[in-house]
Amino acid sequence: MHEVDDVLGRLRRYPDVEAVNLYAVDAADRLILDAAADALAAAGDGRAAVVDDGYGALTLGAIAAHDLRGVRVHQDLLTGELALSHNARAVALADRYSTHALDRELLDGVRVVLLRLPRALSGLAEIADAIARYADPEVQVFAGARDKYLTPAMNEVLAESFSSVQASRGRQKSRILLAREPRKVGEPPYPIRQQLGELDLEVVAHGAAFSGPRLDIGTRFLIEHLRRMKPDARDAIDLGCGTGILAVALAKARPHVTVIGTDQSAAAVASARATATVNGVADRVRVVRDDAMSAVPDNSADLVLCNPPFHVGAAVHTGSAIKMFTETGRVLRPGGELWTVYNSHLNYRGVVERFVGMTDVVGRNRKFTVTRSVRGMRDGRAD
Repeated sequence: MHEVDDVLGRLRRYPDVEAVNLYAVDAADRLILDAAADALAAAGDGRAAVVDDGYGALTLGAIAAHDLRGVRVHQDLLTGELALSHNARAVALADRYSTHALDRELLDGVRVVLLRLPRALSGLAEIADAIARYADPEVQVFAGARDKYLTPAMNEVLAESFSSVQASRGRQKSRILLAREPRKVGEPPYPIRQQLGELDLEVVAHGAAFSGPRLDIGTRFLIEHLRRMKPDARDAIDLGCGTGILAVALAKARPHVTVIGTDQSAAAVASARATATVNGVADRVRVVRDDAMSAVPDNSADLVLCNPPFHVGAAVHTGSAIKMFTETGRVLRPGGELWTVYNSHLNYRGVVERFVGMTDVVGRNRKFTVTRSVRGMRDGRAD
């Protein structure tokens, strides 16, 4: 048997951003594990699933506490999936779980689900529907989060898929929602499709995809500059592609361009692939689940488009964006361009110039700044 506290104490966030104010385990993880202890013990091997485990605390904590095998896991974010893998190897539990998409294989016959509540209600709706649709009728869902991220709307979303939803008493500024008695379900609510008339394209979106089927205002501002982006580009990358709007818009505007869309979100990747297909550009838009282009070769792109995140979990943190800019400097060919949009108060210009190359502000409105960075040459070598 493994000691739970020993396992949880050894967890890291790597390869996600690590900093003194960012943690691999929190009070909500511990509360979920404690609340679900009896149900996990009764369920036994092969009957437990974990959804959106941050860095492995729920999966490895449950395995260590109850000596479980055959735990099934779905994590939307690749960094979480990789962190769980690294942590599982470090504590010698890598053979106790398997990873899955959000589908029947994840949930068939499952009696207990541990869930970190996603902040997007649409993401929660798709998860709740999948559990109600595929899990055992006696399933118990232990869904938890820090108090500051809980909203009454989460209860309402869970109640659409479960007849019984109860909130636990709080502990250490965390709380559990216990969902039971799955309702009969009709057609799956996701993915959803929406026509964007202003861009003449259709968007397909799964629940956890950023901004859903809508055109977020940062992407809209970046697209206004589409015609100016490196006219002779042949190989382009939509970094953090979300539902694929930028990648598809570029491919439709330039028939000679091949685009790679990358995102670490499984929901985003599925959405972007579907968006490329319904718009007839799937032959030139390839979408991959990747962490900040880590699998993309050096000097392989003429153009990178990016609407970077500035939140890491709950914290406002620039680490993820810096990681993306660093990889962009590696991936761009000399003379290649990065076009990015960001909240003006973050003032990324100096950071982008450092990691990519000479950077100019090409657009600014009340909220956002658009910059163009060119990877240059120094002493015959690329910057």
